Amino acid sequence: MNRRKLLSLLGITALIGSTGAAFAAFARSRNPYYQGPVSDHFDGLLFSDGRPVTKGLRDVLRWQTSKREREAFPKHYPAPPQDKPPERVEGLRIVHLGHASFLYQMAGLNVLVDPVYAERASPFSFIGPRRVNAPGVAFEDLPKIDVVLVTHNHYDHLDLATLEALHRRDQPRMIMPLGNDTIIRARNPAIRAEAHDWSDRVALSDDVAITLVPTYHWSARGALDRRMALWTSFVIETPAAKLFHIGDSGYHDGSLYERLGAEHGPFRLAVLPIGAYEPRWFMGDNHMNPEEAVKVMLALRAEAALGHHWGTFQLTDEGIERPPEALKLALAEAGLPAERFRPMQPGLSWEV
Repeated sequence: MNRRKLLSLLGITALIGSTGAAFAAFARSRNPYYQGPVSDHFDGLLFSDGRPVTKGLRDVLRWQTSKREREAFPKHYPAPPQDKPPERVEGLRIVHLGHASFLYQMAGLNVLVDPVYAERASPFSFIGPRRVNAPGVAFEDLPKIDVVLVTHNHYDHLDLATLEALHRRDQPRMIMPLGNDTIIRARNPAIRAEAHDWSDRVALSDDVAITLVPTYHWSARGALDRRMALWTSFVIETPAAKLFHIGDSGYHDGSLYERLGAEHGPFRLAVLPIGAYEPRWFMGDNHMNPEEAVKVMLALRAEAALGHHWGTFQLTDEGIERPPEALKLALAEAGLPAERFRPMQPGLSWEV
């Protein structure tokens, strides 16, 4: 793009931004997802994780229009064979379905986290990041699902079509942070969606419980609903192990994970994102890179970690194999064995 065209685009963007801000303020005078009391992370309209909001539309356009190195994903990226999980597991078994989707089988309970079976991580079926490998477990091979956990409402984590299909098949309980239940029930009012706040502890069975905890991220389904639904990580308690699951998060200064490690740790396992992190100037606020993920594992006092959020949908600029390569290097530089932090692919499993 030449300089004149770029300046013209930025001028139009500034005009749209100024009028758009006024329209957004009008449109957001009432949160359509959640109405509740003001708290330390909800001001009556928007949610916050305590950090200033530093990126907006201009930054998106700067990223998309700047000369940059983007390593395109292949059309197909082979993954291990699809897993066929048992009906129930009395101990603990975790299988990666792809990107940020997991099946947890624990103490006789079957729990899906951020299940996405869509071909695209997008509000549209014809455009947006396309899946480059099949889900690690075919939908028809999923055991009966008891509970679905949703971390936040971005399209690569909250797939309404998948949630509705699970409801039709199994009627599972669906647990998520504040405001996300409204989005899901707008699709199908019969879905058993329930919303909870940070620090809420929720029993899933007599033996398994979760606690919603803060994470450095944000939410949106469209242009005018940024931060109107809450986002979360999960502490998962089982008889076999205590786990920490992050769907998406930046690193910031790491203090949040030092605190959560002190409050809830140590953990047998942390499930952490390691992809969608370039360019750092734009993605760093909300997506950790592999080096930061290693620091989070240590801050949480986790014995081991599984890396996800890579290798299925291209959301950012790094190539498909860069996250596991960077993770291997980060572990070596930290003096840690490679087997302590395993980059997952669809169909791979981990069990106690």
